[in-house]
Amino acid sequence: MIRNLLIPFALGASLWAQQAPVPAPPKPPADPAPPIVKHQEITLNGKVLKYTSTTGLMPIRNGSGEIEATIFYMAYTLDGVPDTKKRRLMFSFNGGPGSASVWLHMGALGPKRVRMMDNGALPPAPYQLETNPATWLDETDLVFIDPVGTGYSRATKPELNKKFSSVKGDIESVGEFIRLYLGRNSRWLSPLFLVGESYGTTRAAGLSGHLIEKGIALNGVLLISTVLNFQTLSFDQGNDLPYELFLPTYTATAWYHKKLPADLQQKDLKTVLHEAEQWAAGGYAQVLGRGDLLTAEERTAAAKQLARFTGLPQKYVEQSDLRVEIMKFIRELRRDENVTAGRLDSRLTGPSPREATDSAEFDPSMTAIRPPYTAAFNYYVRTELGYESDLDYFILGGGIARWNWGDENRYADVSESLRSAFAKNPHMKLYVGAGYYDLATPYFAAGYTLNHMKLPAGAKDNIRMHYYEAGHMYYIDVTPLAALKRDAASFIRWAAQ
Repeated sequence: MIRNLLIPFALGASLWAQQAPVPAPPKPPADPAPPIVKHQEITLNGKVLKYTSTTGLMPIRNGSGEIEATIFYMAYTLDGVPDTKKRRLMFSFNGGPGSASVWLHMGALGPKRVRMMDNGALPPAPYQLETNPATWLDETDLVFIDPVGTGYSRATKPELNKKFSSVKGDIESVGEFIRLYLGRNSRWLSPLFLVGESYGTTRAAGLSGHLIEKGIALNGVLLISTVLNFQTLSFDQGNDLPYELFLPTYTATAWYHKKLPADLQQKDLKTVLHEAEQWAAGGYAQVLGRGDLLTAEERTAAAKQLARFTGLPQKYVEQSDLRVEIMKFIRELRRDENVTAGRLDSRLTGPSPREATDSAEFDPSMTAIRPPYTAAFNYYVRTELGYESDLDYFILGGGIARWNWGDENRYADVSESLRSAFAKNPHMKLYVGAGYYDLATPYFAAGYTLNHMKLPAGAKDNIRMHYYEAGHMYYIDVTPLAALKRDAASFIRWAAQ
C-alpha cells in the first residue's frame, strides 16, 4: 500500500523532470590572468638593448575545451623591430625530467645571469644577479617554457599529473604551448628555433618530429648536453654500451685530477681523449662483448688498460668485472683523499661520506648550482619581471608524477623522431654541444647516437658539433660561456639564412 502511494509522486517527479528546462552546458574555464608586461633594457657591448619581458601562464586545453594545465613562461622580445616575420624566435627549456627552464634562462641565454665563481663553483651567499654579456637576445627573441610540473606550471587536477609526466604527454603539451604562442603573438612566419639541455634535448628532438606533423617547420634545433637514446646511459645488467661510452669522460676526469699514468698525464686533453676513444670503441667494446668467454690473460690485459684510462687501481676494475658504473667511479677516483668528484661537472669536488660506501653521498656539482639559482630566480621573477606567486617554484623535482618513458620493454629513444624531422624538413639545422667533463650525458654517447641514426643523405652537412672543456652545464664556466655564445650566434645566423 505504501508502495502504491509513492507511485503518483514518482510519476509526478518524472514529469516535472521532463518539463524542467535543460541547463546550458558549462562554459569552458576562462584563461588565466593576463601576462605581466615590462619594458626593460641592458647594455651589451656598449650598446643599449631595449626589450619587452612578458611573464604569465598559458592555458593548455583538451579537445573539449577544458583547461587541463597552465604552463608558465617568460618571453623576451627585442623592441623596435619593424618586421617580426624576419625576427628569429627561440623556445627554450631544460631537462630532468622535472626541471624548470631556469638553468638556460639565467645561466646562458637570458638578459640577466646568476653570478657564480668563474669556474662555475658555488659562490658565497648572498647571491647576485648580473647583466649577461653572452645573452642570445641580440640574435633572437627568447621564450622560456616551464613544462607542466616544473616552475609554476601545474595540471588543473591531481589525476592529470600522470598524463603530463610522460614522454608523449610532455611533448604534446609543450608542442601545444608553441602553437598557441605563435598564434597569440603573430609569429607564425618568424624563423623558429628550439634549444634544450639534458632531458630538454630529448624533448627538443621529440618536438622536432611532432611539430613538423603540425605544420611547424624549424630552422634550427640546439642540443646542449645531449641524450636521445637512453640505452647509452643506462647501466643495466646485460647492457654494456654505457661502459664503453662513458670511458672517455672517465679519462678526461682522471686527467683533470692528475690520476692518469705519467705518459698520458703529460699529454694534452684532446690527445689523451683520442686514445681513450679508440680503445673504448675498439678493444674495450670487444672485451665487453666476449663476457665470460674472456681468458684469464685477456681479462688481466683488459683490466690493465681500463685502469690506465680511468686512473683507478687495476685490482678495483678487476673486482668490478671490468665494468665501473658512474657513481662508483666518482667515489673511487680520489677515495684515498676522501674526495668525491661531481657528476654534472667532474672537475668539481666535495667531501666523501664518512662511511666506507661505494657511492657518493651527494653530487658536489649539483649542490654548487642549486642554492644560487633558486635564490636569484625567486628574487628576479618578482622584482624585475613583476610576477608574484606564493606557489613553490619547482626548480628541479617536486612537481611531476612518476615519469612514464613509454618504452614498452625497450629504452626510451627519440632519435627516430629527429631523423624523421630531417627527412621531412631538409633545411633544418642541428647544433650539438657537449662538455668533456659531463658525466650525466657524456659527449662520446651523444656522438654514438648521431652516428647510428641512419640520417638522410646530406643531413650530416646540416649538423655542427662543438665540444667544451667544462661539464654538463658548460655555460656556468665563464670561458665556455663566451665560446657558446660565439658558436650559437654563428649557428643561428647560418640556420636562418
